[in-house]
Amino acid sequence: MIATVWFCLVAILIAGYVVLDGFDLGAGIVHLFVAHNDRERRHVLRSIGPVWDGNEVWLLAGGGTLYFAFPALYSAAFSGFYLALMLVLWLLILRGISIEFRSHVESPLWRPFWDLVFGGSSALLALLLGAALGNVVRGVPLGSDGFFFLPLWTNFQPGKNAGIVDWYTLLAGAASFAALTVHGCYWVATRTEGDLQQRARSLGAKTWWAVLVSTGLITLASFRLQPHLAQQFSLHPWGYVFPLLALLGFAGMRLYGSRRRDRGAFLCSCLYLAGMLTSAAFGVFPYVLPSNVSADAGLTVFNASAAPYGLYIGLTWWIPGMILAGIYSFFVYRRLPAKVLD
Repeated sequence: MIATVWFCLVAILIAGYVVLDGFDLGAGIVHLFVAHNDRERRHVLRSIGPVWDGNEVWLLAGGGTLYFAFPALYSAAFSGFYLALMLVLWLLILRGISIEFRSHVESPLWRPFWDLVFGGSSALLALLLGAALGNVVRGVPLGSDGFFFLPLWTNFQPGKNAGIVDWYTLLAGAASFAALTVHGCYWVATRTEGDLQQRARSLGAKTWWAVLVSTGLITLASFRLQPHLAQQFSLHPWGYVFPLLALLGFAGMRLYGSRRRDRGAFLCSCLYLAGMLTSAAFGVFPYVLPSNVSADAGLTVFNASAAPYGLYIGLTWWIPGMILAGIYSFFVYRRLPAKVLD
């Protein structure tokens, strides 16, 4: 029971990270397209400036919780996904320094270079995060020893000899890219005015169709490649509440976006992302890392978790720590001005 509680907590933290840092990534993706001059790019950066680094704290919280609650998963995943994780680390570093370094030198080459780094690293992070989720849903070649190795790619087929990148994980990455692009558009629209706001709205409305197509394709492909998803939803029909939340959020994005109610569209985008991620977590449960070699070799919340005593003690420390972090985040967001000013 306690292991299941920690599985839910990890899922909530990861969903929270994607929702919060997702609009940072989305703002990075779209800022080269919706901002046509240096002033507008500064406005996009200022829209995320007070919160972007704080949002990444939730990634650290999720990773730390994963390490504490499911050490076997942490060990297997970090060895098998070593190359991909190093890429994510470098992209996070490049994205952070591009925001900090951009305004330190007045030069016609310096600022455009860091703008390109910011946009490129944000786009690649969105793709990699989606591909990572695709690997978890598809399964990895876990052996009886609980370890695996994945090359970057093999034949692009999601079989037993698949790499980190195949057509399914590329599709998951594309779905993530489209969803976070829309998420970033709605955030920029809520925080800016004038032509920049209008271009963000327009790009968000156009990209919504890409989210529609990619969501449908990734859903069909996931149920085809991972039979455990259908079994889980069939055995526990109440789990359909999670995809229903995603569907409501998706429809709300279109409804509020067409009416230029940017805050409502952004909140619906948050609901869509949370619904999609919790649907994936519910669908793979009790697995934390399925095996595409043998179902019995997969890591579950039961064979990958720490000892129950440690999990109970850890919960008494985790809860107040997360409450304090949540209060701080709430305070920072409440202090944000309604619109970015010069």
